[in-house]
Amino acid sequence: MNLLDDLQWRGLLQDSTDLTELRKLLDGGPTTFYVGFDPTGASLHIGHLVQVLTARRLQLAGHRPLLLVGGATGMIGDPRDVGERVLHSTDVVAGWVANIRGQLSPFMSYDGDNAATLVNNLDWTGEVSAIDFLREVGKHFPVSRMLAREVVKARLESGISFTEFSYQLLQANDFFQLHDRYGCQLQFGGSDQWGNITAGVDFVRRKGAGPVQAFTTPLVTKADGSKFGKSEGQAIWLDPKLTSPYEFYQFWLNTDDRDVARYLRYFSFRSQEELGELETAGAERPGAREAQRALAGELTTLVHGEAETVQVIAASQALFGRGSLSDLGSATLRAALSEAGLVQINGAVPPAATLLKESGLVTSMNEARRAIAEGGAYVNNVRITDPESVVAAEELLHGKFLVVRRGKKTIAGVEVVA
Repeated sequence: MNLLDDLQWRGLLQDSTDLTELRKLLDGGPTTFYVGFDPTGASLHIGHLVQVLTARRLQLAGHRPLLLVGGATGMIGDPRDVGERVLHSTDVVAGWVANIRGQLSPFMSYDGDNAATLVNNLDWTGEVSAIDFLREVGKHFPVSRMLAREVVKARLESGISFTEFSYQLLQANDFFQLHDRYGCQLQFGGSDQWGNITAGVDFVRRKGAGPVQAFTTPLVTKADGSKFGKSEGQAIWLDPKLTSPYEFYQFWLNTDDRDVARYLRYFSFRSQEELGELETAGAERPGAREAQRALAGELTTLVHGEAETVQVIAASQALFGRGSLSDLGSATLRAALSEAGLVQINGAVPPAATLLKESGLVTSMNEARRAIAEGGAYVNNVRITDPESVVAAEELLHGKFLVVRRGKKTIAGVEVVA
């Protein structure tokens, strides 16, 4: 199956310019394409992954990626449905550009005939005067067409600044500049960018260049209809300092059964046959969550590396008594316990019954003693038989952590602070 057919099968092709011409472009040898990321925050999040991994698919098929991190467009921000974006300083945006460029790098190859290139639109926008920009770019944009964009129409009543209104001119100029400088013939992005993308296709034509092509990928939604992304709250970031690899893995492991087949098509690099087998397994044995485990493992490895994936899977098992807690690194253990619920205890470790209560696994000392008497209380996966027993200092994991468990599935973390 060729690239375009695979993108269609995976549900990754939502909008496109002339589909016949797009097919010719992708089948006709190496094509230079670009996809852009605005630094409106310090990190990419999982809402960006479709674009990142689609770029990877195109490069694996032999095409040349231009990965644009918008030092210029990031100073403004694409208009949102509600409210103006906060404008950040030049230094802040420059720092975010550097962070995001670093996050993109591991996904692509920078060697060979189709080596990826990182580009920044501040390089061709930063020194252009307002007069020159209006003459060379703005002259080609009918205001009626700009007003017809859905997000602009939605903001007209509540208000939209000229700054955000003019964003599409900047993005359209990016396509022309990349076409002129690098021979770029294709742009893609999320479906919410279709208006900006087609403005760029038209601008390239109006400048007497091209023809160029474009397509969009769908916005990823959950079964409840909500979108991925930081605007929805509870963002899952690619930066491990913002979202730990353990939390990242758990997010995908907890994918709704209604979503997992679709997510595997969007994000996985497995073959159609392998994905079909996972879909069948999910339908026949949903409790095993085989598809979710495959999705979580593959994406955590892509984003954080194989070593981190091994650690988080080990942590997932060890917390519930199916592996050795001592094999877990401090950062992974802290992340896992934070996800479960981590409480701090100052000073000496209390007796087992008190430890159960202070960890939040029981509500009273009587309940704690009953859980211990029934054989359902564990500390560091060791069953507690005496409510007055105290964990020795040398049994603290990494000198400060305890894993407290009630029954098979209810756990909490304790951090002992001297």
